[in-house]
Amino acid sequence: MEAGIKIRGKRLFNKESGMSLTVALDHGAIAGPLKGLEDPRKVVRECFNSGVDAILTTKGVVKTVADEWPRDVALILRLTGGFTLFGGDFTEEVISEAETALRYGASYAALSIKFGHSEEGRLIKQVSLAIDQCHALGLPVMLEVMAKGRLDGREFPPNDPQAIKMAARMGCELGADVIKTYYTDNFNEVVDGCPVPILILGGKEGRGKRQLLQDVKESLDAGGRGVAIGRNIWGEGEASAMLAALKGILHDKLSVEEACAVAKRS
Repeated sequence: MEAGIKIRGKRLFNKESGMSLTVALDHGAIAGPLKGLEDPRKVVRECFNSGVDAILTTKGVVKTVADEWPRDVALILRLTGGFTLFGGDFTEEVISEAETALRYGASYAALSIKFGHSEEGRLIKQVSLAIDQCHALGLPVMLEVMAKGRLDGREFPPNDPQAIKMAARMGCELGADVIKTYYTDNFNEVVDGCPVPILILGGKEGRGKRQLLQDVKESLDAGGRGVAIGRNIWGEGEASAMLAALKGILHDKLSVEEACAVAKRS
């Protein structure tokens, strides 16, 4: 089903810039109604009105806004999960099938894997088989990759450059069509070592708008293809302003200073 993968795959990226402004709205399945995401329908509508390229979300959210979904916004449906803040243990499983993503109208399936986890081997096999199933149906896969543990005898942070470089390549080797991961120093090395497009995630809030926009700009300069960000867009209830700033950098080639000015005006 190579044709289906190619046709759907293009929907993630802006036709003019070749970059992707993807908004992540899948947090409620793990953490409930987070600040800024109390009403996911409101946030989704803001995304529609702001002209995002794609939304990454869950079955439940899609059902509430399906009648309003624009033709030009790609749906990325989350197929992994299986843990919540109640349990406190990050053990992500494949919890939905590839056919489900197609039934919901998705252009991509979203999977996640955390390398270095105690269940690493089993989860690698699970994700690899899920990618095979998606591809058999002509459905491309966005794989979010993370890493934990020790490397070269040391503990490393989530955005460690060497760990991210390794994790991105490992995700590509599993068959992912797009990688979602942390921005890090020496990001050009992450891009050079990963033959498929990379989108950066936002991570925890608190860096400030300017620093986030700076990271996005630097990731593009290093060869990244866009963002898949959630809380740093809608977490403070100012989704429209942040989306306008991100669009400016991703699609209009604005500087960080110009994008900050756009955010203030929006």
